[in-house]
Amino acid sequence: MCGIIGIVGRAAEVSGALYDGLTVLQHRGQDAAGIATEDNLKLCLHKGNGLVRDVFDVPHMSQLTGTLGIGHCRYPTAGSDGAAEAQPFYVNSPFGIALAHNGNLINAPELKRECFLQDRRHINTSSDSEVLLNLFAHELQEQERLRLQPEHLFQAVAGVHQRCQGGYAVVALVLGVGLVAFRDPHGIRPLVLGVRRSEQGEEYAVASESVALDVLGFERLGDVAPGEAVVLTKHGTMHRQQCASPKTRSPCIFEFVYLARPDSLIEQVSVYQARLNMGERLAAKILALRPDHDIDVVIPIPDTSRTAALPMARALGVEYREGFVKNRYIGRTFIMPGQSERAKSVRRKLNAINMEFEDKVVLLVDDSIVRGTTSKQIIQMARDAGARKVYFASAAPPVRFPNVYGIDMPIASELVAYGRSGDEIEQLLGADWLVYQDLADLEAAVRDLNGDLQQFDTSCFSGEYVTGLASGYLEQLELLRSDDAKSRRREKHAA
Repeated sequence: MCGIIGIVGRAAEVSGALYDGLTVLQHRGQDAAGIATEDNLKLCLHKGNGLVRDVFDVPHMSQLTGTLGIGHCRYPTAGSDGAAEAQPFYVNSPFGIALAHNGNLINAPELKRECFLQDRRHINTSSDSEVLLNLFAHELQEQERLRLQPEHLFQAVAGVHQRCQGGYAVVALVLGVGLVAFRDPHGIRPLVLGVRRSEQGEEYAVASESVALDVLGFERLGDVAPGEAVVLTKHGTMHRQQCASPKTRSPCIFEFVYLARPDSLIEQVSVYQARLNMGERLAAKILALRPDHDIDVVIPIPDTSRTAALPMARALGVEYREGFVKNRYIGRTFIMPGQSERAKSVRRKLNAINMEFEDKVVLLVDDSIVRGTTSKQIIQMARDAGARKVYFASAAPPVRFPNVYGIDMPIASELVAYGRSGDEIEQLLGADWLVYQDLADLEAAVRDLNGDLQQFDTSCFSGEYVTGLASGYLEQLELLRSDDAKSRRREKHAA
């Protein structure tokens, strides 16, 4: 889960707009940030670890000149630790290319070997984004063109699609040409396109979420289609072409559950309305299981679950109340780099309002339960605040499998639902009752808003991976993703 953005302006420099866009996408990654711009065939690049506001200051911004550029904010997935893996990445041949990427290539090790043995290109980091950059550069190099036209860029993207497997959304800056944006053939990771009309002509932007376009005053044109490439030239022209054979469109359903902001539109679906639907369907399940429930109050765990909790309270005929105050200066717990840091952050992040819990049967609502550590602590906080009973509802089904398409969910053994029944999870979390959303209801909550979406990537819930996985892939992923492995890498970088 990262945030990417690209802008082709006409007269004004775009670094400020890229900065503003990244701050809007900051929820997608708080670990590192970077911006690359082009100014008269010169690449201007600055990146580093930390929040957008910490990576860039006035001197840095003043050096990011030019009317077109790209930006990236990162959260730490396997193979993206430390400042060396901050994006955008840059390669000087051919032409000069900077690239930012959201997602994960599931055949990255094989591609890295191919880059060296076949393409004669050296990969300097463990990031699959650098692999993707070099693949794209190689495909351009193979065309042996001194001057690039949009069709040459489309051919290069087609070559990338033929070699890459996984979920990916990409924006690349090609010096002297403009921007190239494309998605994987299944459309797993999101990418939205927009236009803004000025006195100098049309300006274009692409971003992970439409909210970035809204804030910058771009009109949303829709999503970049799965397997499609969009070329936005420095002269302000747009070219689009399908560059991969059609696959079943399978957007990541976890975007709608948790990752995306509620004010975004993804795949023509309002994330906010999808979450309202999730709450309504989960309330219907609760009423079917316990028509004579004794719930006194519905309390969301801020912030993502608020939208689902509102219709739940209404459908259940009980009050909706805010029972937790959130410290706005603590990052999203889900994307904390290590389990010890996540655990410590919960008490710093939330504080209970005792009067909302005292002597009540409380239904806590969260968007999902991943490791369970946070949920367990919050349930205990509700008891400490005086709740008579604590029920817990998840707007998503049990997370039983790792995500391999760019969401850094833990290895299977670190997931609280892995290998456990609902009763066992309930006991482990310390809840008086635990209820999960059914997968069919989750899919319907999104599909009701766009009937063209017949399939989703639901792999973290179902264990079904739309691209298929090579034998031993998940076992290899465990070696990279476990909290112990991440801790060792951080110690190595710190040494």
